[in-house]
Amino acid sequence: MSRPGAANVVLLSGNTQRPSKSRALAAFMGQSLAGHAEVKLLPLDLLDAGRALGGAYARNELSDEARAIVEAIEGADALVVTTPVYKGSYPGLFKHLIDFIDPEALVGKPVLLGATGGGQRHALVVEHQLRPLFGFFSAEVAAYAIYAADEEFVNYVPAADRLLERIERAATLFSLAVRTKAQHQADGHSPPDAAKPPKPDSHAR
Repeated sequence: MSRPGAANVVLLSGNTQRPSKSRALAAFMGQSLAGHAEVKLLPLDLLDAGRALGGAYARNELSDEARAIVEAIEGADALVVTTPVYKGSYPGLFKHLIDFIDPEALVGKPVLLGATGGGQRHALVVEHQLRPLFGFFSAEVAAYAIYAADEEFVNYVPAADRLLERIERAATLFSLAVRTKAQHQADGHSPPDAAKPPKPDSHAR
């Protein structure tokens, strides 16, 4: 059995401004994960994609910056995905970015989810919207996810003890999937995947 190298983990946040609680949450989740698994962290958000992202109707119309983000997501060993919640949902621009991902690129990929919002009434967004979204891609979505309300941050930094405990628990559980994925790759094969979804042209409707 070969020794696995560091897993490439993209920290994708759906924020459109900085500082951002969602970006900070992703960073804390990634840092906690690094305490349990050998990882290389790459933080990315919608600002990194540039303003031209919203004007792209097809993948070949993406700017170099936006295309690089899509390719980083597709090529990552694992993803930590967080997003702010606006009016009961994730931002439309976040979904627009996800629409450019190859439907087969996330099959079997470990994904840890998180979201931030103004109060607890948005807490089910992770379960009702983010989880089905990545379930479509047949990703290996972690059962334990994080929702963080504004009151749990101080100066855009996760601060509440209970939130920090949840982050640590999520990272500890997620690290097993990340290490398993890395070990399978080191051994030269992939773990059994779920049935791959059809590969529709999502921008040709």
